[in-house]
Amino acid sequence: MGLLKSKKQNREMTLGRTTEAASKQMSKLTCGQVMHTARKVNEMDSMDSVISTMIAKDWDHVMITDERDYLVGRVHAVDMLKLIARNRINRELNWMEGVPISQAVTLPAQHVYTHTPLMVAAMLLLTNDLSQIGVVDDYGSLVGMVSNADVSRHLTRLLL
Repeated sequence: MGLLKSKKQNREMTLGRTTEAASKQMSKLTCGQVMHTARKVNEMDSMDSVISTMIAKDWDHVMITDERDYLVGRVHAVDMLKLIARNRINRELNWMEGVPISQAVTLPAQHVYTHTPLMVAAMLLLTNDLSQIGVVDDYGSLVGMVSNADVSRHLTRLLL
């Protein structure tokens, strides 16, 4: 019986060390290491051109930046559809050609820095019910984005 107990204790100690090592690796993993290219448009682009871009590239969201590449906000396709449905006049959508996309931003820009731990980004994504978040450099310029898929891909790789 003592032999079985010692094997079980040994296994638990090994699992504990493995979990501890994975935890250390997860805390060191930053957004800058796992981010991918942001889907971005300029804040002065018309809603019409942004919708055309989103359709052509099969995007469900875009990050809005100003002329210095600072993150202004994020617009999701569903938000665009709601705006179009509210403002449709006699089935005409010509008004979208003169409206800048920055007017479609409904929430302040959520972002993390390149040196932010991925676990912090995961927490922000979950608590704010977002599917992606912008990654900015130390100067505030958009350099990429991290999505729920990125979090899942990298954190599960460390856990398994």
